[in-house]
Amino acid sequence: MLRFILAGVALAFSSPLLGQEGGAAPAAPRAAATFEPLPTAAFARLPFMEMPEISPDGRHVAGLFGVKGEQRIGILPLRGDTAAAVFIGVPDQTEIDWLRWVGDDDIVIGLRALLPVEAENWYITRLLGLSRTTGKATRLLWDLKGQNAADLLWVPTDGSREILVAGQNSIYEGDDFWPAVYRVDVATGRKKTEVNGRTSVMDWGADHLGRVRYGIGYRDQSTKATLLYRRDGGGAFRSIDSASLRDEEELTIPFLFVPGTDHGLVYKESADGRTAIAEIDLTTGREVRIAYTAENADIEGAILSSDGAGLLGYYTSDDARPIHWIDPKMAAHQATLDAASPRSRVRIESYSRDLSKLLVRISTPDNPGLFYFFDAATGSLDRLAAVNEVIGAKRLSRARLVQYKARDGLEIEGVLTMPRGRATKNLPFIVMPHGGPWGHDELTYDYWAQFLAERGYAVLQPNFRGSTGYGEKFLKAGQGQMGFAMQDDVSDGVRWAVAEGIVDPKRVCIVGASYGGYAAMWGIAKDPDQYRCAISINGVSNLRREVNDFGNDVRARLYRTQWQKMTPDFSAVSPINAIDRIKTPLLLIHSKKDVTVDHAQSAKMYGAMRKAGKVVEFVSIPLADHYFTREADRMTLLTSIETFLAKHNPPD
Repeated sequence: MLRFILAGVALAFSSPLLGQEGGAAPAAPRAAATFEPLPTAAFARLPFMEMPEISPDGRHVAGLFGVKGEQRIGILPLRGDTAAAVFIGVPDQTEIDWLRWVGDDDIVIGLRALLPVEAENWYITRLLGLSRTTGKATRLLWDLKGQNAADLLWVPTDGSREILVAGQNSIYEGDDFWPAVYRVDVATGRKKTEVNGRTSVMDWGADHLGRVRYGIGYRDQSTKATLLYRRDGGGAFRSIDSASLRDEEELTIPFLFVPGTDHGLVYKESADGRTAIAEIDLTTGREVRIAYTAENADIEGAILSSDGAGLLGYYTSDDARPIHWIDPKMAAHQATLDAASPRSRVRIESYSRDLSKLLVRISTPDNPGLFYFFDAATGSLDRLAAVNEVIGAKRLSRARLVQYKARDGLEIEGVLTMPRGRATKNLPFIVMPHGGPWGHDELTYDYWAQFLAERGYAVLQPNFRGSTGYGEKFLKAGQGQMGFAMQDDVSDGVRWAVAEGIVDPKRVCIVGASYGGYAAMWGIAKDPDQYRCAISINGVSNLRREVNDFGNDVRARLYRTQWQKMTPDFSAVSPINAIDRIKTPLLLIHSKKDVTVDHAQSAKMYGAMRKAGKVVEFVSIPLADHYFTREADRMTLLTSIETFLAKHNPPD
């Protein structure tokens, strides 16, 4: 029965529609010709769903949904009457960091905003509860007067609605400044104190039974952190570990307590410089064993059972195997689904408490994919929705991983997207460095890259040194190299593409967002003869200001120290100080409600460029945020990019 039901999926996601995945050899180029390019609006479409989470009973899904062109927090039934759906809006100038189910009827949502406090901009965090049954949203711990009140420590699995949350009750140093742990009812907002605040302890952690087991002490003056631990939920805390974070030492903080022991699982650097999972004895700090490693990849996160007591699997930076399942039931589900769609990436996004009901996304780099609901008990795999209903299952431009050597011999990996319906040589080109800079681009669907390819451009997304996912040595290779070798890695990607014959060297532009926006601006200053134009989206033009802008975080000194390790002289590699070197046209796009990079970063760059008589355009989008979560704002973004490129680097 199961094999019969899945057969249709195998057909739907085979080569004729979605094509090959991962590192497979590229297919022969499609004939130039005969396709009708998708309109800009198709790429501006909001995803049907982001951050999806199935309820523990497997009957509903919560997430961020695209509704009438705007993002909404919502809860939908997986089967039955969709009229029972519950939606609320995202508060203005607020970003959603995460959401999680509490029982089968409620979700809790983590919010972050940048708000004026005492004449400065501070990052403020809070929680919302949302009931599926009543549709009511409840503010949780909003009566606290501190900066952060959204540190979720534990969620019950016995049907109760009381969660554990740590929060501050003052912005001024004193007893209330140090976060206490509260037991909070997600439906009513009522709270009671579980653990009182403790001087210098900024973070708390609980085990799967809801017992507060550790605290993390921190002093920004010294950047020293201390791990406090107790064996149960009622004993005294004692110090078991310390680290100088400024000197890149790390605490061994458990993300899972091994039931019935004093052992915990932690992330730890293995002998090959990759991030692994280790088991340690928390009473002594002694490493018991390296529990799990990913071959030639970093472990990027753990996947826990619904009750938090067990490890089901882990995420890795291996593009061919981004999820490794330890639990045999989940591994079997993955194998079944992979067999049904062997040419696609099949990702289990969420699962019920008994692991029998799964939310699955099947996609490829040239298609945003489809959401399915898999019921293992019946063997049914039901289509829920396309991620992008306009694109549906259409096959767009092929993407593949490429490797090239930087000028100093360091191996750099990137994602190359080749435009469909075009020749494979002498193409107009966009190099698009990622944001962060601590992040990396993967071989997955990217709506910006696909939009640019649809307009006829080859697109390279280089994972320059300092990117995550390639081990500690590669990450640290970025230290001291912001504006220098990190930027050279981007330029060397262009030179590689030219040498390969893919690119017309006279038709190259650089485009990026956030840190990538910085790299776009700095690229045309550092290598002014290489680029025909540049586009910076929510980019950083003045690194000296950025290094002091951490939203008044209690770890501001540490973050400044870490940031300052990235380059010896921020002023010397800030684009706003190098305008005299810029020869090419620059488009600046910035969201007015960006809470990650200040809108002034682009506004001041625009003013300075204008004053210097440079060719510059500025598109300020009044209602947009850092991630363009409104369809109208995405449309403005993409239309502005398309118009500027058509003017300064036309594809034909």
